[in-house]
Amino acid sequence: MLAIAPLWLMLAAAGTSAQAQTTESPADWTQFLRDNMQRWNPYETVLGVNNVGDLKLKWQNPLGGNGPDPVLANGVVYFNNGNILYALNAGTGAQLWSYSVGAGVSISSPAVENGVVYFGASDDNIYALNASTGAKLWSYTTGVPLVTSPAIANGVLYVGSNDDERGERDFFALNASTGALLWSSEGVGPPTSFSPAAVANGVVYVAAADALDRSYDLYAANASTGALLWSFQTASSPYGDEGPFGTPAVANGVVYIGSEGTNVPDPSFVPIPGNLYALNASTGAKLWSYETGNIGGAPAVANGIVYAASDNALYALNASTGAKLWSFALENGADSPAVANGVVYIGAYDGNVYALNASTGAELWSYDAGGASTPIIVDGVIYFRGLSDLYAFSVGADLFLRIQSTPTTIHQGDLITYAFPAWNLGPEDADLEVLTTQVPLGTTFDYIRISGTPGLGTCTTPPYEGTGEIVCHENSSMAPNTTWTVRLTVKVTAPSGMVIVEGGTVTEDTTDPNLANNTATVTTTVQ
Repeated sequence: MLAIAPLWLMLAAAGTSAQAQTTESPADWTQFLRDNMQRWNPYETVLGVNNVGDLKLKWQNPLGGNGPDPVLANGVVYFNNGNILYALNAGTGAQLWSYSVGAGVSISSPAVENGVVYFGASDDNIYALNASTGAKLWSYTTGVPLVTSPAIANGVLYVGSNDDERGERDFFALNASTGALLWSSEGVGPPTSFSPAAVANGVVYVAAADALDRSYDLYAANASTGALLWSFQTASSPYGDEGPFGTPAVANGVVYIGSEGTNVPDPSFVPIPGNLYALNASTGAKLWSYETGNIGGAPAVANGIVYAASDNALYALNASTGAKLWSFALENGADSPAVANGVVYIGAYDGNVYALNASTGAELWSYDAGGASTPIIVDGVIYFRGLSDLYAFSVGADLFLRIQSTPTTIHQGDLITYAFPAWNLGPEDADLEVLTTQVPLGTTFDYIRISGTPGLGTCTTPPYEGTGEIVCHENSSMAPNTTWTVRLTVKVTAPSGMVIVEGGTVTEDTTDPNLANNTATVTTTVQ
């Protein structure tokens, strides 16, 4: 069931045209492994080693506590909480919409592609929703519960069942546009489960576990047909294989995957430790392994280093050789790290989120959220789930510009007023904002004012009935969650049928972590 936020809340959320886009930015974090299947954002340029220690709270929302990583696409954060999928404005944390699949149903973390958000549910369905509105586009009934994070590649959605007690184990490939089944693969023996999949170079990699006979395998299958290419199984014992695999990551022709160790209450049994494995992605041949302790999540791979979190530490290993570069002790372990611009982030089971120097392992920043998922990192903001809230942290001041024109119906000789509200979305004060605009073609300058109150800035303008550039200076600082507004009035000289286009850009002396929302345009047709 779809729930839309009230109109006043959607306006407060400062929605932008980006929310209606169907093509995600390369910098977005649209699925668990990211679209590069490496949990590494190579497009991050704002947050880095030199400023991540200055992270401050941007917003927090109580809807998002205690769960898997969120995802982000086109300025919207998506995450699951119980039986509900939520969409929040990434700049403000305000709820845009929610979708409920019914009481008592659990759902997976989502994935987004081409304006559609996908998730699986324990009611045996895979759902596809319009990412802008939350409207249901299609669903596919599988006959098995699906609460493992889906993966998307080349227009295909891949998702596996988990903990099925009905004697089946299935993995599905669906047409992401229509929901049509392309292929599926059945396993044997209850209860069984699949990890989230990684897809690279026409191959889908997925780990499967059969807890009944303690059989744990990594499979590589043709992504188009589902035909098995190879499988990999760890060391066996009288009690079964080395413990379950985590989630694979793929980089430069190598599959990296961790395992949990096997330890049973038998004094004659020598425990099998957990390891991180590097496998040839084409053949499944083992290239190297490193004993880490139990790894239940996914590794991250960036700049020739693979990062993996076990039950005792975060390890950084040479991706080619497996040689240890450094480790960071974690008393209770952690799940899946993430990397961006020289920083590795991890949500640890001690309740803290850590930001570490990716080259040395030195701690740069931490925050006690009482329990945390690993952050995703997009355009200078980190998003993660704590024990009770969803958090966004950033540096600098994020300015967001809109343009509103009145009236909307105009004729030659009429006056148009353009309002330029510049919002500071925080987390810091915005110093010395500057708005640059112009008298639009087909009009002449009439007058200008700033927030309707003297002393809030100065403007340089053309003369009355003139044309040209307009530059306004705020001349002070603007606190987070406040607005500075310039209002420009012009006279229409254009004939009927002409489209008048007005645009503007806002800048500041404070570092702005997201320049994508600093410009805006509006068009009006002369009647």
